Amino acid sequence: MSLMEIVKYFAIAVGLFISLAFVVLVLIYAERKSLARIQQRLGPTRVGFRGILQPVADALKLISKEDVLPSWADRGVYWVAPIVVFVPAFMVWATIPIAEDLVVSNLDLGLFYIVAISVLSVMGLVMAGWGSANKWAMMGGLRAAGQLVSYEIPFIMSILTVAVLAQTLNLEQIVSGQSMVAYILIQPMAFFIFLTSGLAELGRTPFDIHHAESEVVGGPFVEYSGAHWAIIQLAEYVNTFAIAALIAVMFLGGWSWPSMPFNGIPHHLLSVIWFLVKIYAVILLIFWIRGTYPRLRIDQLMSFGWKVLVPVSFLNIVFT
Repeated sequence: MSLMEIVKYFAIAVGLFISLAFVVLVLIYAERKSLARIQQRLGPTRVGFRGILQPVADALKLISKEDVLPSWADRGVYWVAPIVVFVPAFMVWATIPIAEDLVVSNLDLGLFYIVAISVLSVMGLVMAGWGSANKWAMMGGLRAAGQLVSYEIPFIMSILTVAVLAQTLNLEQIVSGQSMVAYILIQPMAFFIFLTSGLAELGRTPFDIHHAESEVVGGPFVEYSGAHWAIIQLAEYVNTFAIAALIAVMFLGGWSWPSMPFNGIPHHLLSVIWFLVKIYAVILLIFWIRGTYPRLRIDQLMSFGWKVLVPVSFLNIVFT
């Protein structure tokens, strides 16, 4: 690889990171306002116009906060764990298309790449629990591993359903295959399985059992603070945005469905706006679920995964 290519990909990576960091700030504000609306509260109102700068203030506070390292922790594992959690969330975006021909790398095996990369974050959760040398953190890490491994099966099965329908693993071709009808109308069950499994993969309510404060203090991240904890939160929201984007691509037709009779607007700009509108709708659904449903117990969570989602996902493959 030449020096120019290295500089090019480095610039793309930096641009992508800055864009995702901005999206995370927007998502934090949107989630706080959405939950406040559901619970009849005001949410952020003080910092900036209608509290719009509150996520920026929180980010600055976390960055400047003292980063405490427990004396009994495994220093190397403790420091590397947040990076291992974040890097897969960042790398997934290498192949998610925002519009036609607007993607970092349009891989023929794009769905396979996403599945292979996304499962690596499990290692980071276990490393965080182990490196903290805290029994509660270790218990949270093991719960996280058990949950993510269990829900990875229906997660992959729902992706395979879309691949069978589209006859391809290329994300742009999957979007093109929905030019007439979105796959959510053909496979609502696969959409439900993917959304539910995705929430479990994210560890969001009602599947946030591995860091349930009422049971295991704070999960695998109980010993983390400051910038380390900020990286972990950054990974969670980047993953949330990625799950919403994948739902829009695989089930809602991405940027190409339905066709819109707008003239005078650049095609790529219109495609990006329409794609972001779909992502925003999915994210609001995720926030609504968090503000509505209670947390599952660990036995209920595992039973639902193995006794309901796994059999249903295999049956859905057969029917497809």
